[in-house]
Parts: sequence; C-alpha cells; structure tokens
Amino acid sequence: MTALLIVAAAMTLIVAPAAGGRAARRRVARLRAALVSPRSGPGGTRRTRILLAVGAGLAVAGFFGTWWGVVLGVAGGLGAERFLRRREPTHVRQERRAAAADLPLGADLLAAALRAGAPVDGAAAAVADALDGPLGTRLLRTARSLTLGAAPAEAWAHLAEIPGADRLIAAAVRTSASGGALAGALGRLADDLRADRAVAIEAAAQRAGVLIVLPLGLCFLPAFLLAGLVPVVIAVLGDVL
Repeated sequence: MTALLIVAAAMTLIVAPAAGGRAARRRVARLRAALVSPRSGPGGTRRTRILLAVGAGLAVAGFFGTWWGVVLGVAGGLGAERFLRRREPTHVRQERRAAAADLPLGADLLAAALRAGAPVDGAAAAVADALDGPLGTRLLRTARSLTLGAAPAEAWAHLAEIPGADRLIAAAVRTSASGGALAGALGRLADDLRADRAVAIEAAAQRAGVLIVLPLGLCFLPAFLLAGLVPVVIAVLGDVL
C-alpha cells in the first residue's frame, strides 16, 4: 500500500503542478503532445524517454510493494531507458521507408535528366525538387555537395541510410566521369529495385498468411485435446480403474 501511494504521489508531481486545474490540464496536454508527436526535437525525445523510464520503474516498484521491489523498480527503469534509447524513432523509420519507396522513381528521373544532357549536380537538384520528401531532401544535399566540389563518394554518401541506395552510390562513384554511363546504370538499377520490392512484398504477404493461421492453430489444438482426446482418456481410465 505504501508503494502504491508513492507511485501515485510521484505521478501526481509529474503531471500536476502546484497551480490550479487549468495549469494541470496544460501540463497534461504538453505531456501528451510530447508522447504522441513524432517530430519532437532531441530535448523532447530525451524528456519523453526519461518520463517513460521513470513510469516503468514506479510501476514495477508499486507492483511488488516491498523494499526489494524498489531495487527491481530502479533496475526496470534503467532497462526501459536503455531500451528506449536504442530504439529507433518512429519518424526516422517512416522517412527511411518513404525514401526507399521513392528510390526507383528517383533513379529513373535521374537517368532521364542525364540523358537529356543535364550535369550530374543539376540532374540531382531537379529530381530533388520534383520528388520532395525524404529522398528529395537527401538528393538536394548531394546536389549542393557536388556543386561545391565535393568528391562523388562524399556527395552521394547522403543517400547511404536508404535501403538499396548502396548500389546507386556505387554506380554514381564508378561512373562519375561520364553522365551517359551513369544514366544507363541508373536505368538498370531502377528495374532491379522494383523487382526487389515486388519480391519483398510477396514475401511479406506469405509471412502474413502464416501469422494469420498461427492463432487459429493455437486455438484449434486445445479444442481438439479437450473435445477429442480427453474423453477417450477418461473412458479408458474408467474401464481400467
């Protein structure tokens, strides 16, 4: 009971200020915005992580309600904080997926711009303006780096975090002296990326089918044991005994 009171008091101090109910509602709204908003800055992310870790530690300590529960609560809070620190933010994962989805189209547009006679930095800037989004932002950085005279490996490294972009970077570095050769490589790369994406989607669909059947099997097996096997065992034991 004491531990539960401590948990309640701590959560009250976190959420409710000393001022009136209106200020408390503002504090709750800010906390909810920090927890829900996917684009909070580093400070907000760190504050949210600490609040969640403290809440997890207090929940563990309150669940056990003993002095050694406090030790487990501290360990649980530290473990939760470390887990949340290593976990990739949701908006970063979503941006990377969006950039990977736009990569085949970006490669096609780059190839078309290079075949039209545009320089590599100009083609990258034009495609970045056309695509926008996460891939467009990275291509714009690449275009600016190339314009400022950066080495091809350094300039195209802005795309390194995108799945599948390693082949685009390798082709751009390998054919940096010839825009025509890069256009041909990008055309082939776009076809390969689309084929890889189709295979990945098909594999995900097959995996989803297996995962859907698994709960059905877990429900069917106990029913089979109870309705089919248990009566037979009881009848046999009744005859023997």
